[in-house]
Amino acid sequence: MTSIAHTKRLVVLPVERTAESMASVERHKSLVLRAWIFAGLFFMALPGTVLGFSNLLAISTNHGLGNLPAAWIQGHGHAQVFGWIGSFVLGIGFYSQPARSRSVLWVPLTSFALWTSGVAMRWTADIYGWHWRMLFAVSSTFELIALVLFLKASSHHKMPEQIGDSRTKARMELWMVSVLVSTAGLAALVIFNFVVCMRLALGGTSRAFPHALDQIFLLLLAWGFLVPVVWGFSARWFPTFLAIAKPNAKVFGASLALDITGVICGIAGWTQTATILLLLSALSMGWALHLTQKPHGPAKTQGIHRSFPVFARLSYVWLVIAGCLGVWAAFADVHGGIWGASRHALTVGFAATMVFTIGPRILPHFSGIYNLFSKRLMLLSLLLLQIGCTLRVLSEPLAYEGIQAFAWKTLPISGVLELSGVVVFAINMALTLITGRAFWQHNVQAHAA
Repeated sequence: MTSIAHTKRLVVLPVERTAESMASVERHKSLVLRAWIFAGLFFMALPGTVLGFSNLLAISTNHGLGNLPAAWIQGHGHAQVFGWIGSFVLGIGFYSQPARSRSVLWVPLTSFALWTSGVAMRWTADIYGWHWRMLFAVSSTFELIALVLFLKASSHHKMPEQIGDSRTKARMELWMVSVLVSTAGLAALVIFNFVVCMRLALGGTSRAFPHALDQIFLLLLAWGFLVPVVWGFSARWFPTFLAIAKPNAKVFGASLALDITGVICGIAGWTQTATILLLLSALSMGWALHLTQKPHGPAKTQGIHRSFPVFARLSYVWLVIAGCLGVWAAFADVHGGIWGASRHALTVGFAATMVFTIGPRILPHFSGIYNLFSKRLMLLSLLLLQIGCTLRVLSEPLAYEGIQAFAWKTLPISGVLELSGVVVFAINMALTLITGRAFWQHNVQAHAA
Protein backbone atom coordinates (compact mmCIF):
# COMPACT_ATOMS: atom_id res chain seq x y z
CA MET A 1 0.00 0.00 0.00
CA THR A 2 2.83 2.35 0.83
CA SER A 3 4.49 1.79 -2.52
CA ILE A 4 1.21 2.41 -4.33
CA ALA A 5 0.66 5.69 -2.50
CA HIS A 6 4.23 6.74 -3.24
CA THR A 7 3.70 5.97 -6.92
CA LYS A 8 0.53 8.07 -6.97
CA ARG A 9 2.41 11.02 -5.51
CA LEU A 10 5.03 10.70 -8.21
CA VAL A 11 2.35 10.79 -10.87
CA VAL A 12 0.11 13.51 -9.45
CA LEU A 13 2.70 16.06 -8.36
CA PRO A 14 4.13 16.73 -11.87
CA VAL A 15 0.59 17.20 -13.16
CA GLU A 16 -0.16 19.68 -10.40
CA ARG A 17 3.06 21.55 -11.08
CA THR A 18 2.26 21.66 -14.79
CA ALA A 19 -1.21 23.08 -14.12
CA GLU A 20 0.25 25.61 -11.70
CA SER A 21 2.91 26.59 -14.23
CA MET A 22 0.32 27.07 -16.99
CA ALA A 23 -1.82 29.18 -14.65
CA SER A 24 1.22 31.32 -13.86
CA VAL A 25 1.92 31.83 -17.57
CA GLU A 26 -1.69 32.86 -18.21
CA ARG A 27 -1.53 35.30 -15.30
CA HIS A 28 1.62 36.90 -16.67
CA LYS A 29 0.09 37.09 -20.17
CA SER A 30 -2.90 38.92 -18.69
CA LEU A 31 -0.58 41.36 -16.91
CA VAL A 32 1.29 42.05 -20.15
CA LEU A 33 -2.04 42.67 -21.90
CA ARG A 34 -2.95 45.15 -19.19
CA ALA A 35 0.24 47.06 -19.96
CA TRP A 36 -0.76 47.25 -23.63
CA ILE A 37 -4.25 48.44 -22.67
CA PHE A 38 -2.99 51.11 -20.27
CA ALA A 39 -0.60 52.36 -22.96
CA GLY A 40 -3.45 52.48 -25.47
CA LEU A 41 -5.66 54.40 -23.06
CA PHE A 42 -2.86 56.90 -22.40
CA PHE A 43 -2.20 57.59 -26.09
CA MET A 44 -5.93 57.77 -26.78
CA ALA A 45 -6.72 60.29 -24.04
CA LEU A 46 -3.67 62.58 -23.90
CA PRO A 47 -1.43 62.66 -27.00
CA GLY A 48 -4.36 61.67 -29.20
CA THR A 49 -7.67 63.27 -28.23
CA VAL A 50 -6.39 66.26 -26.25
CA LEU A 51 -4.11 67.25 -29.12
CA GLY A 52 -6.92 66.69 -31.60
CA PHE A 53 -9.20 68.92 -29.53
CA SER A 54 -6.61 71.72 -29.36
CA ASN A 55 -6.11 71.45 -33.13
CA LEU A 56 -9.86 71.69 -33.64
CA LEU A 57 -10.07 74.82 -31.48
CA ALA A 58 -7.33 76.48 -33.53
CA ILE A 59 -9.01 75.52 -36.81
CA SER A 60 -12.40 76.80 -35.62
CA THR A 61 -10.91 80.10 -34.44
CA ASN A 62 -9.10 80.72 -37.73
CA HIS A 63 -11.92 79.30 -39.89
CA GLY A 64 -9.34 77.00 -41.44
CA LEU A 65 -5.91 75.55 -40.86
CA GLY A 66 -4.31 79.00 -40.71
CA ASN A 67 -0.82 78.69 -39.22
CA LEU A 68 -1.54 75.31 -37.62
CA PRO A 69 1.39 73.00 -38.42
CA ALA A 70 0.44 69.98 -40.49
CA ALA A 71 2.73 67.91 -38.25
CA TRP A 72 0.41 68.57 -35.31
CA ILE A 73 -2.55 67.09 -37.18
CA GLN A 74 -0.48 64.10 -38.27
CA GLY A 75 0.85 63.68 -34.73
CA HIS A 76 -2.73 63.47 -33.45
CA GLY A 77 -3.60 60.78 -35.99
CA HIS A 78 -0.44 58.78 -35.31
CA ALA A 79 -1.06 58.75 -31.56
CA GLN A 80 -4.68 57.72 -32.04
CA VAL A 81 -4.17 54.87 -34.49
CA PHE A 82 -0.66 53.60 -33.68
CA GLY A 83 -0.77 54.46 -29.99
CA TRP A 84 -4.38 53.54 -29.21
CA ILE A 85 -5.79 51.07 -31.74
CA GLY A 86 -2.37 49.63 -32.59
CA SER A 87 -1.58 48.95 -28.93
CA PHE A 88 -4.96 47.27 -28.38
CA VAL A 89 -4.58 45.09 -31.48
CA LEU A 90 -0.99 44.05 -30.73
CA GLY A 91 -1.82 43.40 -27.09
CA ILE A 92 -4.79 41.17 -27.93
CA GLY A 93 -2.77 39.50 -30.67
CA PHE A 94 0.07 38.60 -28.31
CA TYR A 95 -2.39 37.43 -25.65
CA SER A 96 -4.14 35.15 -28.15
CA GLN A 97 -0.89 33.37 -29.02
CA PRO A 98 -0.12 30.21 -27.02
CA ALA A 99 2.74 30.51 -24.52
CA ARG A 100 4.13 27.47 -22.73
CA SER A 101 6.59 29.16 -20.40
CA ARG A 102 7.35 32.56 -18.90
CA SER A 103 10.44 32.87 -21.07
CA VAL A 104 8.21 33.36 -24.11
CA LEU A 105 6.86 36.59 -22.59
CA TRP A 106 10.04 38.51 -23.39
CA VAL A 107 8.85 38.90 -27.00
CA PRO A 108 5.62 40.80 -26.22
CA LEU A 109 7.41 42.80 -23.52
CA THR A 110 10.18 43.80 -25.93
CA SER A 111 7.63 44.65 -28.60
CA PHE A 112 5.66 46.69 -26.06
CA ALA A 113 8.72 48.71 -25.06
CA LEU A 114 9.71 49.39 -28.68
CA TRP A 115 6.19 50.20 -29.88
CA THR A 116 5.24 52.58 -27.09
CA SER A 117 8.65 54.27 -27.17
CA GLY A 118 8.36 54.70 -30.93
CA VAL A 119 4.89 56.25 -30.72
CA ALA A 120 5.97 58.58 -27.90
CA MET A 121 9.07 59.74 -29.80
CA ARG A 122 7.05 60.34 -32.96
CA TRP A 123 4.55 62.44 -31.03
CA THR A 124 7.39 64.46 -29.47
CA ALA A 125 8.97 65.06 -32.87
CA ASP A 126 5.65 66.11 -34.47
CA ILE A 127 4.67 68.51 -31.70
CA TYR A 128 7.93 70.02 -30.50
CA GLY A 129 10.26 69.45 -33.44
CA TRP A 130 13.07 68.58 -31.00
CA HIS A 131 15.75 66.68 -32.97
CA TRP A 132 12.92 65.57 -35.21
CA ARG A 133 15.15 63.99 -37.86
CA MET A 134 16.72 61.64 -35.32
CA LEU A 135 13.38 60.92 -33.64
CA PHE A 136 11.68 60.19 -36.98
CA ALA A 137 14.37 57.65 -37.84
CA VAL A 138 14.48 56.00 -34.41
CA SER A 139 10.71 55.96 -33.81
CA SER A 140 9.84 54.44 -37.18
CA THR A 141 12.60 51.85 -36.72
CA PHE A 142 11.32 50.92 -33.26
CA GLU A 143 7.75 50.54 -34.56
CA LEU A 144 8.92 48.39 -37.46
CA ILE A 145 10.99 46.10 -35.20
CA ALA A 146 8.07 45.79 -32.76
CA LEU A 147 5.79 44.70 -35.58
CA VAL A 148 8.38 42.22 -36.90
CA LEU A 149 8.55 40.65 -33.42
CA PHE A 150 4.76 40.35 -33.42
CA LEU A 151 4.68 38.78 -36.87
CA LYS A 152 7.48 36.37 -35.96
CA ALA A 153 5.65 35.30 -32.81
CA SER A 154 2.41 34.89 -34.79
CA SER A 155 4.11 32.68 -37.37
CA HIS A 156 4.65 29.97 -34.74
CA HIS A 157 0.90 29.61 -34.24
CA LYS A 158 -0.24 26.78 -36.52
CA MET A 159 -3.71 25.94 -37.75
CA PRO A 160 -5.24 22.91 -36.03
CA GLU A 161 -5.51 19.70 -38.02
CA GLN A 162 -8.85 18.29 -39.04
CA ILE A 163 -10.14 15.32 -37.10
CA GLY A 164 -9.56 12.03 -38.85
CA ASP A 165 -6.87 13.21 -41.23
CA SER A 166 -3.57 14.32 -39.75
CA ARG A 167 -2.34 15.48 -43.15
CA THR A 168 -5.16 17.95 -43.73
CA LYS A 169 -5.28 21.33 -42.06
CA ALA A 170 -8.53 22.92 -40.93
CA ARG A 171 -9.99 25.54 -43.21
CA MET A 172 -9.26 29.07 -42.00
CA GLU A 173 -12.27 30.82 -40.51
CA LEU A 174 -13.59 34.04 -41.99
CA TRP A 175 -12.60 36.21 -39.05
CA MET A 176 -9.05 34.92 -39.26
CA VAL A 177 -8.88 35.78 -42.96
CA SER A 178 -10.02 39.33 -42.21
CA VAL A 179 -7.52 39.67 -39.35
CA LEU A 180 -4.74 38.45 -41.65
CA VAL A 181 -5.76 41.07 -44.23
CA SER A 182 -5.67 43.74 -41.54
CA THR A 183 -2.27 42.47 -40.37
CA ALA A 184 -0.99 42.81 -43.93
CA GLY A 185 -2.46 46.32 -44.00
CA LEU A 186 -0.75 47.18 -40.72
CA ALA A 187 2.55 45.82 -42.05
CA ALA A 188 2.19 47.90 -45.22
CA LEU A 189 1.31 50.94 -43.09
CA VAL A 190 4.31 50.56 -40.76
CA ILE A 191 6.71 49.93 -43.66
CA PHE A 192 5.32 52.93 -45.56
CA ASN A 193 5.69 55.06 -42.43
CA PHE A 194 9.29 53.84 -42.01
CA VAL A 195 10.23 54.68 -45.60
CA VAL A 196 8.70 58.17 -45.52
CA CYS A 197 10.17 58.95 -42.09
CA MET A 198 13.63 57.91 -43.27
CA ARG A 199 13.22 60.00 -46.40
CA LEU A 200 12.27 63.08 -44.36
CA ALA A 201 14.99 62.43 -41.78
CA LEU A 202 17.70 62.24 -44.45
CA GLY A 203 16.67 65.04 -46.77
CA GLY A 204 13.28 66.51 -45.91
CA THR A 205 12.70 70.18 -45.27
CA SER A 206 9.63 69.64 -43.07
CA ARG A 207 8.63 67.07 -40.46
CA ALA A 208 5.14 66.78 -42.00
CA PHE A 209 4.37 64.10 -44.57
CA PRO A 210 3.84 65.60 -48.07
CA HIS A 211 0.15 65.78 -48.99
CA ALA A 212 0.21 63.04 -51.64
CA LEU A 213 2.06 60.61 -49.37
CA ASP A 214 -0.15 61.52 -46.43
CA GLN A 215 -3.24 60.59 -48.46
CA ILE A 216 -1.80 57.13 -49.16
CA PHE A 217 -0.90 56.78 -45.48
CA LEU A 218 -4.47 57.67 -44.44
CA LEU A 219 -5.95 55.24 -46.97
CA LEU A 220 -3.81 52.37 -45.68
CA LEU A 221 -4.56 53.37 -42.11
CA ALA A 222 -8.34 53.52 -42.52
CA TRP A 223 -9.40 50.96 -45.14
CA GLY A 224 -6.26 48.83 -45.18
CA PHE A 225 -5.93 48.31 -41.43
CA LEU A 226 -8.80 49.65 -39.29
CA VAL A 227 -11.71 48.39 -41.37
CA PRO A 228 -10.53 44.77 -41.89
CA VAL A 229 -9.50 44.35 -38.24
CA VAL A 230 -12.93 45.51 -37.02
CA TRP A 231 -14.59 43.23 -39.57
CA GLY A 232 -12.54 40.32 -38.26
CA PHE A 233 -13.49 40.95 -34.64
CA SER A 234 -17.13 41.42 -35.68
CA ALA A 235 -17.18 38.08 -37.51
CA ARG A 236 -15.57 36.43 -34.50
CA TRP A 237 -17.80 37.79 -31.72
CA PHE A 238 -21.07 39.09 -33.19
CA PRO A 239 -22.70 35.66 -33.75
CA THR A 240 -22.26 34.91 -30.03
CA PHE A 241 -22.75 38.34 -28.50
CA LEU A 242 -25.64 39.49 -30.74
CA ALA A 243 -27.26 36.05 -31.18
CA ILE A 244 -27.17 36.26 -34.98
CA ALA A 245 -26.19 33.80 -37.69
CA LYS A 246 -22.57 33.31 -38.68
CA PRO A 247 -21.39 35.54 -41.54
CA ASN A 248 -22.24 34.68 -45.12
CA ALA A 249 -18.91 33.35 -46.40
CA LYS A 250 -19.32 34.38 -50.05
CA VAL A 251 -20.53 37.91 -49.31
CA PHE A 252 -17.88 38.34 -46.61
CA GLY A 253 -15.16 37.31 -49.04
CA ALA A 254 -16.56 39.64 -51.70
CA SER A 255 -16.51 42.53 -49.22
CA LEU A 256 -12.87 41.90 -48.41
CA ALA A 257 -12.05 41.71 -52.11
CA LEU A 258 -13.83 45.02 -52.77
CA ASP A 259 -11.98 46.65 -49.87
CA ILE A 260 -8.56 45.43 -51.03
CA THR A 261 -9.27 46.45 -54.62
CA GLY A 262 -10.46 49.86 -53.46
CA VAL A 263 -7.27 50.42 -51.45
CA ILE A 264 -5.12 49.42 -54.44
CA CYS A 265 -7.08 51.77 -56.73
CA GLY A 266 -6.66 54.60 -54.23
CA ILE A 267 -2.91 54.07 -54.05
CA ALA A 268 -2.79 54.05 -57.86
CA GLY A 269 -4.52 57.44 -57.95
CA TRP A 270 -7.95 56.26 -59.17
CA THR A 271 -9.71 58.05 -56.33
CA GLN A 272 -13.28 58.07 -57.62
CA THR A 273 -13.22 54.37 -58.49
CA ALA A 274 -11.64 53.60 -55.12
CA THR A 275 -14.32 55.39 -53.10
CA ILE A 276 -17.13 53.62 -54.98
CA LEU A 277 -15.52 50.22 -54.33
CA LEU A 278 -15.00 51.03 -50.66
CA LEU A 279 -18.63 52.10 -50.27
CA LEU A 280 -19.78 48.85 -51.87
CA SER A 281 -17.54 46.90 -49.49
CA ALA A 282 -19.11 48.67 -46.49
CA LEU A 283 -22.65 47.97 -47.71
CA SER A 284 -21.99 44.32 -48.51
CA MET A 285 -20.26 43.68 -45.16
CA GLY A 286 -23.37 44.76 -43.26
CA TRP A 287 -25.29 42.18 -45.29
CA ALA A 288 -22.62 39.52 -44.77
CA LEU A 289 -22.75 39.95 -40.98
CA HIS A 290 -26.59 39.70 -40.93
CA LEU A 291 -26.84 42.96 -38.98
CA THR A 292 -30.34 43.74 -40.29
CA GLN A 293 -31.76 40.31 -39.52
CA LYS A 294 -33.77 39.49 -36.41
CA PRO A 295 -31.67 37.82 -33.68
CA HIS A 296 -32.50 34.20 -32.89
CA GLY A 297 -32.17 34.83 -29.16
CA PRO A 298 -31.27 37.44 -26.52
CA ALA A 299 -27.93 39.21 -26.85
CA LYS A 300 -25.24 38.36 -24.33
CA THR A 301 -24.84 41.56 -22.34
CA GLN A 302 -23.69 40.08 -19.04
CA GLY A 303 -21.39 42.51 -17.28
CA ILE A 304 -21.97 45.38 -19.75
CA HIS A 305 -24.76 47.81 -20.59
CA ARG A 306 -27.79 46.31 -22.32
CA SER A 307 -27.52 48.90 -25.14
CA PHE A 308 -24.55 46.92 -26.51
CA PRO A 309 -26.42 45.52 -29.60
CA VAL A 310 -27.66 48.98 -30.62
CA PHE A 311 -24.22 50.58 -30.67
CA ALA A 312 -22.61 47.54 -32.29
CA ARG A 313 -24.97 47.91 -35.26
CA LEU A 314 -24.72 51.71 -35.21
CA SER A 315 -20.98 51.49 -35.83
CA TYR A 316 -21.70 49.92 -39.22
CA VAL A 317 -24.14 52.72 -40.03
CA TRP A 318 -21.19 55.07 -39.51
CA LEU A 319 -19.09 52.95 -41.86
CA VAL A 320 -21.67 53.35 -44.62
CA ILE A 321 -21.86 57.11 -43.91
CA ALA A 322 -18.05 57.28 -44.20
CA GLY A 323 -18.25 55.46 -47.54
CA CYS A 324 -20.96 57.80 -48.87
CA LEU A 325 -19.03 60.89 -47.78
CA GLY A 326 -15.92 59.46 -49.44
CA VAL A 327 -17.73 59.19 -52.78
CA TRP A 328 -19.10 62.72 -52.37
CA ALA A 329 -15.62 64.02 -51.53
CA ALA A 330 -14.03 62.31 -54.55
CA PHE A 331 -16.41 64.13 -56.89
CA ALA A 332 -17.04 67.46 -55.14
CA ASP A 333 -14.59 68.26 -52.32
CA VAL A 334 -12.75 71.56 -52.68
CA HIS A 335 -11.34 72.57 -49.28
CA GLY A 336 -11.03 69.20 -47.54
CA GLY A 337 -14.16 69.43 -45.39
CA ILE A 338 -15.95 66.46 -46.94
CA TRP A 339 -12.80 64.32 -46.83
CA GLY A 340 -12.35 65.25 -43.18
CA ALA A 341 -15.95 64.32 -42.36
CA SER A 342 -15.55 60.98 -44.14
CA ARG A 343 -12.39 60.10 -42.22
CA HIS A 344 -13.97 61.19 -38.94
CA ALA A 345 -17.06 59.07 -39.56
CA LEU A 346 -14.77 56.09 -40.13
CA THR A 347 -12.19 56.54 -37.37
CA VAL A 348 -14.52 57.86 -34.64
CA GLY A 349 -18.00 56.83 -35.77
CA PHE A 350 -17.03 53.34 -36.89
CA ALA A 351 -13.76 52.29 -35.22
CA ALA A 352 -14.01 54.19 -31.92
CA THR A 353 -17.68 53.27 -31.46
CA MET A 354 -16.79 49.61 -31.96
CA VAL A 355 -13.94 49.85 -29.42
CA PHE A 356 -16.18 51.64 -26.90
CA THR A 357 -18.86 48.97 -27.46
CA ILE A 358 -16.99 45.68 -27.62
CA GLY A 359 -13.94 46.74 -25.58
CA PRO A 360 -15.80 46.66 -22.22
CA ARG A 361 -16.98 43.15 -23.14
CA ILE A 362 -13.66 41.55 -24.06
CA LEU A 363 -10.78 43.59 -22.59
CA PRO A 364 -11.62 42.90 -18.91
CA HIS A 365 -12.08 39.19 -19.68
CA PHE A 366 -8.77 38.95 -21.55
CA SER A 367 -7.08 40.80 -18.68
CA GLY A 368 -8.38 38.28 -16.16
CA ILE A 369 -11.02 40.62 -14.65
CA TYR A 370 -14.52 39.49 -13.79
CA ASN A 371 -16.65 42.61 -14.33
CA LEU A 372 -16.62 46.06 -15.91
CA PHE A 373 -16.31 48.85 -13.34
CA SER A 374 -19.47 50.71 -14.43
CA LYS A 375 -22.16 49.93 -17.01
CA ARG A 376 -23.50 53.48 -16.76
CA LEU A 377 -20.11 54.95 -17.61
CA MET A 378 -20.02 52.67 -20.64
CA LEU A 379 -23.34 54.07 -21.86
CA LEU A 380 -22.32 57.66 -21.08
CA SER A 381 -19.07 57.35 -23.06
CA LEU A 382 -20.95 55.97 -26.06
CA LEU A 383 -23.64 58.66 -25.97
CA LEU A 384 -21.09 61.47 -25.72
CA LEU A 385 -19.09 59.97 -28.58
CA GLN A 386 -22.16 59.61 -30.82
CA ILE A 387 -23.44 63.14 -30.27
CA GLY A 388 -19.99 64.65 -30.73
CA CYS A 389 -19.25 62.64 -33.86
CA THR A 390 -22.63 63.55 -35.36
CA LEU A 391 -21.99 67.26 -34.82
CA ARG A 392 -18.49 66.97 -36.26
CA VAL A 393 -19.51 65.07 -39.38
CA LEU A 394 -22.40 67.46 -40.04
CA SER A 395 -20.41 70.63 -39.34
CA GLU A 396 -17.14 69.91 -41.12
CA PRO A 397 -18.42 69.97 -44.73
CA LEU A 398 -20.64 72.97 -43.99
CA ALA A 399 -17.78 74.96 -42.45
CA TYR A 400 -14.83 74.01 -44.64
CA GLU A 401 -16.71 74.20 -47.92
CA GLY A 402 -18.19 77.63 -47.07
CA ILE A 403 -21.80 76.41 -47.04
CA GLN A 404 -22.73 77.64 -43.55
CA ALA A 405 -20.44 79.88 -41.47
CA PHE A 406 -22.30 79.04 -38.24
CA ALA A 407 -20.87 75.50 -38.47
CA TRP A 408 -17.49 76.84 -37.33
CA LYS A 409 -19.05 77.45 -33.91
CA THR A 410 -20.40 73.92 -33.54
CA LEU A 411 -17.05 72.25 -34.29
CA PRO A 412 -15.58 73.05 -30.83
CA ILE A 413 -18.75 71.71 -29.19
CA SER A 414 -18.29 68.43 -31.01
CA GLY A 415 -14.70 68.31 -29.80
CA VAL A 416 -15.72 68.85 -26.17
CA LEU A 417 -18.29 66.05 -26.37
CA GLU A 418 -15.89 63.59 -28.00
CA LEU A 419 -13.11 64.43 -25.56
CA SER A 420 -15.52 63.89 -22.67
CA GLY A 421 -16.56 60.53 -24.09
CA VAL A 422 -12.94 59.45 -24.48
CA VAL A 423 -12.08 60.48 -20.92
CA VAL A 424 -15.09 58.62 -19.50
CA PHE A 425 -14.17 55.47 -21.45
CA ALA A 426 -10.54 55.68 -20.34
CA ILE A 427 -11.51 56.17 -16.68
CA ASN A 428 -13.98 53.28 -16.81
CA MET A 429 -11.46 50.89 -18.34
CA ALA A 430 -8.62 52.02 -16.06
CA LEU A 431 -10.73 51.55 -12.93
CA THR A 432 -11.83 48.16 -14.21
CA LEU A 433 -8.23 47.01 -14.51
CA ILE A 434 -7.11 48.61 -11.24
CA THR A 435 -10.00 47.69 -8.92
CA GLY A 436 -11.44 44.65 -10.67
CA ARG A 437 -11.23 41.21 -9.09
CA ALA A 438 -8.91 38.93 -11.05
CA PHE A 439 -9.59 35.31 -12.02
CA TRP A 440 -6.36 34.08 -10.46
CA GLN A 441 -7.14 35.81 -7.15
CA HIS A 442 -10.42 33.90 -7.03
CA ASN A 443 -8.63 30.66 -7.85
CA VAL A 444 -6.02 31.24 -5.12
CA GLN A 445 -8.72 31.94 -2.54
CA ALA A 446 -10.72 28.89 -3.59
CA HIS A 447 -7.64 26.70 -3.39
CA ALA A 448 -6.77 28.05 0.07
CA ALA A 449 -10.31 27.36 1.26
